[in-house]
Amino acid sequence: MKKIAIISILIASVVIIGGCKKYLDSDYLFDERMTTTDVFTNTDYANRWLARAYSFLSSNHLQDVSSKKAVPFNFADDMFYGDENDEYKRWKNGQYTENGLDGESKTIWVLAYQGIRQASIFLNNIDINKEFNAAEIANLKAQARFLRAYYYWILLRTYGPVPIVPDEGIDYTKEYDEIAQPRNSYEECATYLSNELVEAAKALPLQQGIQEIARPTRGAALALRAKVLLYAASPLANGKAPAEVAAAMVDKEGKPLLSPTYDESRWAKAAAAAKDVMDLGQYQLYVAYKKETGDAAYPVTVTPPADNNFSNNNWPGGWRNIDPFESYRALFNGTVPAYQNPELIFTRGQNQGGEGINVMVLHQLPRLEGKGYNSHGMTQKQIDAYYMNDGSDIPGMNDMYAGRQGYQDRYNTQKRTTGFVKAAELTNYPELGPLGVDVSKQFAKREPRFYASVSYNGATWNFLNADITRDEKRNVQIFYYRGDPNGYKNTTYWTRTGIGIKKYVHPDDISNVTVTPYDQSRMKQKVDPAIRYAEILLIYAEALNELNGSYNIPSWDGSKTHAISRNVGEMKQGIQPIRIRAGLADYTNDVYADQRKFRIKLKRERQIELFAEGHRYFDLRRWTDAPAEESAPVYGYNSYATKAQADLFHTPVETPSLPSIFTLKMWFWPIHFDELKRNKYLTQNPGWTNPE
Repeated sequence: MKKIAIISILIASVVIIGGCKKYLDSDYLFDERMTTTDVFTNTDYANRWLARAYSFLSSNHLQDVSSKKAVPFNFADDMFYGDENDEYKRWKNGQYTENGLDGESKTIWVLAYQGIRQASIFLNNIDINKEFNAAEIANLKAQARFLRAYYYWILLRTYGPVPIVPDEGIDYTKEYDEIAQPRNSYEECATYLSNELVEAAKALPLQQGIQEIARPTRGAALALRAKVLLYAASPLANGKAPAEVAAAMVDKEGKPLLSPTYDESRWAKAAAAAKDVMDLGQYQLYVAYKKETGDAAYPVTVTPPADNNFSNNNWPGGWRNIDPFESYRALFNGTVPAYQNPELIFTRGQNQGGEGINVMVLHQLPRLEGKGYNSHGMTQKQIDAYYMNDGSDIPGMNDMYAGRQGYQDRYNTQKRTTGFVKAAELTNYPELGPLGVDVSKQFAKREPRFYASVSYNGATWNFLNADITRDEKRNVQIFYYRGDPNGYKNTTYWTRTGIGIKKYVHPDDISNVTVTPYDQSRMKQKVDPAIRYAEILLIYAEALNELNGSYNIPSWDGSKTHAISRNVGEMKQGIQPIRIRAGLADYTNDVYADQRKFRIKLKRERQIELFAEGHRYFDLRRWTDAPAEESAPVYGYNSYATKAQADLFHTPVETPSLPSIFTLKMWFWPIHFDELKRNKYLTQNPGWTNPE
């Protein structure tokens, strides 16, 4: 009879929303050796085993959204962090080794495969349990199958194709190095995950209870499948990888790991997978409804300009009765509990490790008034991406990249707006709030997502949990001029571009990290948006746009067939809800009619809508846009200018402390030498070295 070594591990600090918590509040499991029969015939022990499979989601290194202390995949060409040890500079310069920045290269690989192994052992043994009924066993197996697929997904997006461990014929009591396999191709990985997630979806419920909100549902399985198939359809994995990347991505037998030929039908499969989620009828975009009264923290709804279309209709056909600003802001800042959020398809809940969203917000909070680290910021490219409130481009958008390869039709040659808002003009700029005096008019009349995401120079921070008995202030204008409390000084804590970040920040949030590091006691807890419905809608629109032919694709359960083609009406079903919720006009007909124009708009929509959610880094690579985007110089406002030099401050300049480069090795994360030594079948990723 097989024995399983079960190691005593203290993980009392791990918090999982969703039914597993009671199994994680004390020393983990057992000190003795137990047989598989002992473990899996006992309901309590079996549940603990599955809880252990969930626990890997709490690792800092396997996060979707995280602060700078974990692997900084959340930082691409859109956001940066200041750091006392030049870690960001090393990150952007590619100055890291096969160990990663701080050993994370091995950590990601090992933790993900440990999660895969834990889930696989559960799947192979839970059937011997006679205390669960058949439906319960099917549900538990589906959860384990989803978790295993999720860990593979993390590996696939990080390293590219990885070895898929066979489901049967493997002795799972052995360590990974004893059961190592060669890398499967990207197509094989995607097909395997697609099939696994369909199997998981069959037994998962449409909804989970409040206490099990972080457990997957049928929609979560199908949504993850749509993400996997989107990546498999994208240029990098679908016959359009740069030649030097494709040539290096082969196994030891010379088998290509990235598809050498383009297959348009993969886009159709991705679109059909997204449609499967849409057809469940379980999800919709979250909206906050219009209000007539307000204050500095919760302002009166600012109605977008009339467009004779969306402005005439109530939600979901228009924005007439919703508040686009609060709809987007409240989605991320802790206002809406996970169980009340109709947009949330899958979340880790608070199972975000020690470097989750709250810690990211600590690094966004201003130093003096917010008592945070004031070290996460936004690039000029990102701030320029946000539209004006009428859907037009900001004058001067991306003008610093005019003529640069990859920026055709993506810059505006008009001069940037000059001047600053005077007190008498505030009524003309209600979006700036009552404290909008002296704000550059470059920041006026922008789209609502801008104000929910960007801490522009002179933005109002609320700090409603401030303790006025300690001279803490509420509703404060934050400036980033040199010499201001949050501007440039000879310390770590200043935003290098003069642009901060507000996404995920609640009006209540304030900290005191100057006294207690990572102090979150006066902050709203944030819910991790691992997969949300907006992403599925964007997947649908993107995939449809790439089609030239028509395809009949069976639904996930075979109950119907999707007729998939580049149908503008269907593309609008994907993109219009995003635009309406954002309070923006629809695209013009010429954009919908032109595949290239729509692709540019779609990429920009993802850049804005999914900002700071862990997508941009991987999007740039799957689109093969990374060489142009990541190597472009980083621009920001002139943080060395004082308030007396306000015009100079608001003139974009290259930010020398934020380098930009892109080389062959930056397409995929390196495989650690230890893994290559243990597994003779593994091949290293492009640009990285092998152990001697």
